[in-house]
Amino acid sequence: MGLLSGSASFTRFTVEGEVPENFWDFVAQRVTEHSFQDIDDTIDEHSIGWVSVADMFDSEFAFSSYAAGDYVVLSMRVDERKVSPAVLRKFTAKEESRLRQEQGVRRLSRNVRLEIKERIRAEMVRKSPPIPAVYDLCWNLSNNTLLFFTNSRKALALLEDLFRETFELSLIMQIPWNNALQLTDPAIAEKLADLQPALLI
Repeated sequence: MGLLSGSASFTRFTVEGEVPENFWDFVAQRVTEHSFQDIDDTIDEHSIGWVSVADMFDSEFAFSSYAAGDYVVLSMRVDERKVSPAVLRKFTAKEESRLRQEQGVRRLSRNVRLEIKERIRAEMVRKSPPIPAVYDLCWNLSNNTLLFFTNSRKALALLEDLFRETFELSLIMQIPWNNALQLTDPAIAEKLADLQPALLI
């Protein structure tokens, strides 16, 4: 979240690539194809896709459009089933102990222990409800910049992949160096390339 909140942190990107002439038809098709698919009633571990900024449950944009003048506003929703490593170790060790007693042996083979661990993990994943995370973005079409309302490195990486897969466009993170190159004239930009680090004390 962040776009509709009172204050927020964001990361700024430049959108690179050519957009088609029928841009809004293109966006409608691609957003539909990459809209979020719910996994509550499945055993899938992970799902990612676009939803409405106004409602994380609206993946068909029935109540709020992603088009707002020269802007595209979307939310990237990520649902993930997670298993605590400590809990997995506990129940794996418990099952190994039960089998050793049942079979009257001191040790189990490596393959058996791996099978137990994977079986316990699969059972725990099935019982774990997906944990949702939602991140807003605002794409300014007039200057090809995009604000993504988080600084999470994991979310940034997921956004770059999903955005490229959806729109066939690249996102370039704006850092002070890139901003300086964009704001200054070409003659000065060439001089920036010759700058060297220096101690000022």
